[in-house]
Amino acid sequence: MTNSENATDLALRLAPGAEDAPAIAAPERAALSHGGLRRLIRDTAARLNALGIGRGDRVAIVLPNGPEMATAFIAVAAAASTAPLNPAYRADELDFYLSDIGVKAILVGKGEQGPSVEVARRLGIPVLRLVVPSGASAGVFTIEGDPVGPPVASGLAGDGDIALLLHTSGTTSRPKLVPLSHANLAASAAHIGATLGLTTSDRCLNIMPLFHIHGLIAAVLSSLAAGGSVFCTPGFNALRFFQWLSEATPSWYTAVPTMHQAILPRAARNPEQLAEAKLRFIRSSSASLPAQVMAELEATFGCPVIESYGMTEAAHQMASNRLPPGQRKPGSVGASAGPEVAVMAPDGRLLNAGEIGEIVIRGPNVTVGYEKNPDANASAFAHGWFHTGDQGVLDEDSYLRVTGRLKEIINRGGEKISPLEVDGVLMDHPAVAQVVTFAMPHDKLGEEVAAAVVLREGQSASEADIRGFAATRLADFKVPRKVLILDEIPKGATGKLQRIGLAAKLGLG
Repeated sequence: MTNSENATDLALRLAPGAEDAPAIAAPERAALSHGGLRRLIRDTAARLNALGIGRGDRVAIVLPNGPEMATAFIAVAAAASTAPLNPAYRADELDFYLSDIGVKAILVGKGEQGPSVEVARRLGIPVLRLVVPSGASAGVFTIEGDPVGPPVASGLAGDGDIALLLHTSGTTSRPKLVPLSHANLAASAAHIGATLGLTTSDRCLNIMPLFHIHGLIAAVLSSLAAGGSVFCTPGFNALRFFQWLSEATPSWYTAVPTMHQAILPRAARNPEQLAEAKLRFIRSSSASLPAQVMAELEATFGCPVIESYGMTEAAHQMASNRLPPGQRKPGSVGASAGPEVAVMAPDGRLLNAGEIGEIVIRGPNVTVGYEKNPDANASAFAHGWFHTGDQGVLDEDSYLRVTGRLKEIINRGGEKISPLEVDGVLMDHPAVAQVVTFAMPHDKLGEEVAAAVVLREGQSASEADIRGFAATRLADFKVPRKVLILDEIPKGATGKLQRIGLAAKLGLG
């Protein structure tokens, strides 16, 4: 296969005789085959064309996690451009995203009457309904709704057409709109499949939200592109994880670190399911995985944990550790796994191994630029590379260690502190289960180091204990001046811990 094939072709190209192989599965549902998925794609494309929607038209998808969200993304992208949105968005957020994307229609569940429908109607956006036939296999749906324009005969989308539109998180500024072409998605799916050695016999247990690049590409599209299958859950639930593990019998799952950390304490309570699990590997991405968590996962599940590095602008994967006998380096996000990866000085000079700078990438999976944002494009797409905004360092094996987001580096009176370095030290405390280090305001120094901590079940430690432990491992200026011990650390919609703005959320700003 080549990267010039569009993502839909890549996802659905099957080995001979694989027409009846499972593609989409879900709890207590019959699986949809690859052949059935291809038919669903053709039927959906024809239906959208009949409704007046075709190549270049943008359709927002606001659906809960599950098999229909996965198949709607694939099928709608085959004929138009998809914009999956978080169903939990409030009306003002939906107003912004729907307007900024410029959608021609919105696709919601049959009975949905929430903010997405209200906002769409107020903006004059036609509402289409996704209907699941009674007794249908996982992912099968039809679309109901009135025509949004005259029928079009545009057929299936092409290589250069936009398949997916997603916004960046916008933690410190207006969210930026990222258009990803079919070629971008095809390249990323192929990169992930090659890195993980995915085959037709692999099945991914998806617990990631499907309005996020991680779940859409790493779990769904890479599995289908390899001729394998994906088991689509209703969303992450640590209490149900081991039940799904037994029902799905997956060969792997992918998640963000906070999800892995929520799963681990429940392993001992589910010994039978754990013993039956036949995971070939576990994948972690979208945030830094503490080395301590990686070791505990490997000991618990008896399989390698592969930490990867991804972001929306790269259609997810940029670098990854390798499966055995390749190298896995705890604390590293691995070597280039698709695009070129380098570390750059502010003047555009590429740095050598061991030198810290900004991580930059270029390759077939990288977006050509943000929409309607020339200022961001001028700074992010410079010197022939995409600038990730992450700080990092390559070692002699070209394995990358991310030292933090540039905008999250704590500046304490001129001293620069990587929150990830402090995280790594505090995670070594025997009572600490989870930690996030962040900047809090200081009237003289500008910023001071603070940390939020969740303790292990049944363990106890005071703020003084944790600060004292840190003082034995860190220079004095890096030791958190404030340690908050919490039952739970606030997370973003995708399960990631968010450093920026945390001080204000916790009453320290």
